[in-house]
Amino acid sequence: MDTSTPLRKSHKLDNVCYDIRGPVLDHAKRLEEEGHRILKLNIGNPAPFGFEAPEEILQDVMRNLPTAQGYCDSKGLYSARKAIMQECQRKDIPGVGIEDIFIGNGVSELIVMAMQALLNDGDEVLIPAPDYPLWTAAVNLSGGHAVHYLCDEQADWAPDMSDLRDKITSHTRALVLINPNNPTGAVYPPEVLRELLSIAEQHRLVVFSDEIYDKILYDDAEHVSTAALAAGDQLVITLNGLSKSYRCAGFRSGWMIISGNAAKQRAADFLQGLNMLASMRLCANVPAQHAIQTALGGYQSINDLILPGGRLKAQRDLTFDKLNAIPGVSCVKPKGALYAFPRLDPKVYSIVDDQKLVLDLLLQEKILLVQGTAFNWPEPDHVRIVTLPWVDQLDAALDRFAHFLESYRQ
Repeated sequence: MDTSTPLRKSHKLDNVCYDIRGPVLDHAKRLEEEGHRILKLNIGNPAPFGFEAPEEILQDVMRNLPTAQGYCDSKGLYSARKAIMQECQRKDIPGVGIEDIFIGNGVSELIVMAMQALLNDGDEVLIPAPDYPLWTAAVNLSGGHAVHYLCDEQADWAPDMSDLRDKITSHTRALVLINPNNPTGAVYPPEVLRELLSIAEQHRLVVFSDEIYDKILYDDAEHVSTAALAAGDQLVITLNGLSKSYRCAGFRSGWMIISGNAAKQRAADFLQGLNMLASMRLCANVPAQHAIQTALGGYQSINDLILPGGRLKAQRDLTFDKLNAIPGVSCVKPKGALYAFPRLDPKVYSIVDDQKLVLDLLLQEKILLVQGTAFNWPEPDHVRIVTLPWVDQLDAALDRFAHFLESYRQ
């Protein structure tokens, strides 16, 4: 046996990328080991910034621990799925029964599971650019091909419908939308959702609607669930969870909802595949599922954070104002979620490698951001900033970002 032969990763990973926790983070870890304090604005993780889960959720999980030691149904606890079903009724999503709901170890697991159940090698999935990169990674890992349709920064980051239509081929199987959007903070109005649904219906595409930030909305923004606008013969798969709105990211408790009564019959074989994959992983984390009923049925404490005077709104406002005050930087005001996606004017900064930009910022200012191309944006002229730190932390960090940009050129 030749022990010098390197053991290489699978070729399935050749086109898989997740730079939110990528090479620049490795440099950040090295700096921390050397004793530097790094402000991590790279990941939407509420807990390190003082956003804690509601006490009643924690109490219910602890109270149910003695009965959460065994496996549950592969789709999830009945009580949790019933609470999700009632949430569907509140959001006007029709025709959702208990068996139409899958609970997973976070939305991330369910995205990968859905792509594995749907895609054959060479199948294409339309994904927004910029996107949450797990969608692209999951498609590629499942043997599919992620095709990115552009969102228009000049139109509040709404999808460019013409670009989307141009990218549909005979191999296209599904359309993904992220609303509210990560990384842009866009919240799509009903007319945009209806047009997306119309395009999907015309081409018989499965619609995946990622709505994990549906309760994190600012100003007068209103969220309408995509499935609430769909016809009964259109298959819509809605994804949501506890990570953001309920500050339970570490619980890894998410769910996937299948809607479209007539469409379910046409999709019976695909749904059988989902059942198979759900059974293979036995079940999702059982203790964390006990948080779902309490979260959805209780007082919605997220409202205190997003209304005037709330931390999240104050942090969004400060980030937006300070970014737009930097010469050569512009940012569309986020209407939802926990991020800003500012543009660095190429005529001012001439960035050719945005990963080098965020690495240089890390080394000089000890601030960790994520480059725009990590979200499959085609140009190296954006970065994503997490708006979770306290106002004074953000204020100081954005001052340092502005100072860095004053002299930075590539």
